[in-house]
Amino acid sequence: MTEHGGAADQPRESPRSRLADYVEMSGPVRSASSSDVVGEVEGGVSQPALPVSGGFGAAADDPGALLDAPEVLARKREFARLLGEFRRTAVLVPLGDEPGPEEERGLLTADFNGIRFILAFSDEQALARYARARGEFAREWVYRTILGARLLDVAVPAAGVPCGVALDCADGTDGTVFPPVRGIVSDEVAVDRDVADGEGAGR
Repeated sequence: MTEHGGAADQPRESPRSRLADYVEMSGPVRSASSSDVVGEVEGGVSQPALPVSGGFGAAADDPGALLDAPEVLARKREFARLLGEFRRTAVLVPLGDEPGPEEERGLLTADFNGIRFILAFSDEQALARYARARGEFAREWVYRTILGARLLDVAVPAAGVPCGVALDCADGTDGTVFPPVRGIVSDEVAVDRDVADGEGAGR
């Protein structure tokens, strides 16, 4: 997973944080098994992991049954709740570490399997866990406070490439990924828009 700043429509205020002050109160970095998360290692440093869904056993052999499976419906309802809460919540988004004035620096992003993710955090404790996992909690971090809805509706389309949002990516399965698909981001920048359009054309 490679990280860099990404362009986005951002507020002016840029709080600074010495995350070392938050490390003790943030608790240990949560870990998860390889079956629960996807991650990779770059330069000997473990990259943030992105949660992925597990299988459903025999139900996966029947797509129709899978869609109607109680656990699938329950996950959909829970994800819809999380998405609504995220859109209404202001989160912390660090700026990338590229050189230049703060006002010209993009949001911190990470590329994963051809998708760019804006890295967002619920609070400074969550950001501290990420900084500690990177071995960079001693340095000063500059971040912006942005409403989740603004990230999905403005920053994601401004990225110019398939882009989603990863919330609390250092927290394993306690983190949440909002991928660039219909229902989460606008249809114009959703990676599954062509599939959905094709299905509609065949009816």
